[in-house]
Amino acid sequence: MNLTNSQYDAIQRDYDAAQLKNQRILAMRQAEVSARCPSYAAAAADVSSLSVEYGRRVLADEPGAMEEYRNALSQLSQRKTELLAGAGFPADYLEPLFDCPDCKDTGYIDGRRCHCFEQKVINLLYTQSNLEGLLATENFSSLSYEYYKGEDLQNFKKAVESSISFIKGFSSSYQNLLFYGEVGTGKTFLSNCIAGELLGQGYSVIYFSSSALFGLLSKYSFDAGAKEMLYKTYDDLYNCDLVIVDDLGTEMSNSFTNSQFFSFMNERHLRRKPVIISTNLSLEELKNRYSERIVSRLTSSFTFRKITGPDIRLCKNI
Repeated sequence: MNLTNSQYDAIQRDYDAAQLKNQRILAMRQAEVSARCPSYAAAAADVSSLSVEYGRRVLADEPGAMEEYRNALSQLSQRKTELLAGAGFPADYLEPLFDCPDCKDTGYIDGRRCHCFEQKVINLLYTQSNLEGLLATENFSSLSYEYYKGEDLQNFKKAVESSISFIKGFSSSYQNLLFYGEVGTGKTFLSNCIAGELLGQGYSVIYFSSSALFGLLSKYSFDAGAKEMLYKTYDDLYNCDLVIVDDLGTEMSNSFTNSQFFSFMNERHLRRKPVIISTNLSLEELKNRYSERIVSRLTSSFTFRKITGPDIRLCKNI
């Protein structure tokens, strides 16, 4: 996923801000520990003195100096842990903090972009997805069955089971999901739950409403000066770990969108890259709206899950 210089700088500023934030938090914690447990500061100072003392002995090739140093350091470390615990702090309270422990907020692991960097690219290029705000409230921890009864409840439970199975098998099997049914029954909610879980595991996710996706492709396709952005968009759509297309059927229906939709699904299928689709259309409406080859691709490579019931958003506002 290519970036302009300004986009790259924006991402680097995010990492700089994360490092500064975590350094401030750590400094506050250190001050808190020093105030509540003065003996901890003394133990920390002993570590520095120990390093100086044994450093000289190691440089002088004194026999057994390195082993003695390791033992003494281990004892001091244990002492510090005991002092923290005695003052009511967790053992790792003064460990360095990172938003991404994998790359330690640098964006790179062994010279390669970290998964968090790749997701920052996604977030930057597709700000209209608004995933960050959605995932704060739409996740498995807020999942509820209280608005479903009878057959509606069974349908929703099957959809939840398929969502969990999708997540568990994401790294080992190629699978696609299509949620369909009435408005407000939880299709987008489950898509967001899946997105949140996979983002947390370090996978890249692109989330688009159907109208926004095909609107963007149309804009770039018919603008002679936007070919580079079009190619970058295709590259992202085809290679991202997961693409979620919400509200299929809300896009303008014409030969261009149908062609783009089939190309998108076919390329993802050839690359064994998963897709999640949600739609308010019934199966019959899908068949009437889209070409035979699109419907064939959907039925042959997607698991369909029907979700029925009341409009949850209306129920919550009553």
